[in-house]
Amino acid sequence: MRFLVYDRLLGFGDDYWIEDDRGSKVFLVDGKALRLRDTWELKDPQGRVLVDLHQKMLALRDTMVLQRGGEPLARIRRKRLSLLRNHYRVSLADGSELDVSGKILDREFAVEYDGELLAVISRRWLTVRDTYGVDVVREDADPALLIAVVVCVIHLAEKERED
Repeated sequence: MRFLVYDRLLGFGDDYWIEDDRGSKVFLVDGKALRLRDTWELKDPQGRVLVDLHQKMLALRDTMVLQRGGEPLARIRRKRLSLLRNHYRVSLADGSELDVSGKILDREFAVEYDGELLAVISRRWLTVRDTYGVDVVREDADPALLIAVVVCVIHLAEKERED
């Protein structure tokens, strides 16, 4: 499954669509403006909220929290004691972890679970300017969760670069 993201991720209050490789709208990232914390909702084409994404208010390190149906889904933060600056850990509610590493700001990175590749994020496949692809490698992976992770990791990396 390949998804196309037009690089407008960090415009707060902006809404944008994520398309599949056939050009069909699959996910809407609905940015919530005028909030105390950075907040988005990932919705399906019918407007149903699939994942809530928001920044944790009181945390020593920048942390993004994902929720599905009001229940915790995941927590994302930069990995501690990593020699790689672009290395993030996604702690899922079930206790498992995803590993995100690569050139986040260049949109060239991967999402792995227990050393197994789940998704590859890349601009190399595309000729359209300011667009990158999210290629979900595993059939049994949750595309909405992986898209939400990508949105959050890019946001955290951009925010860290600004600071």
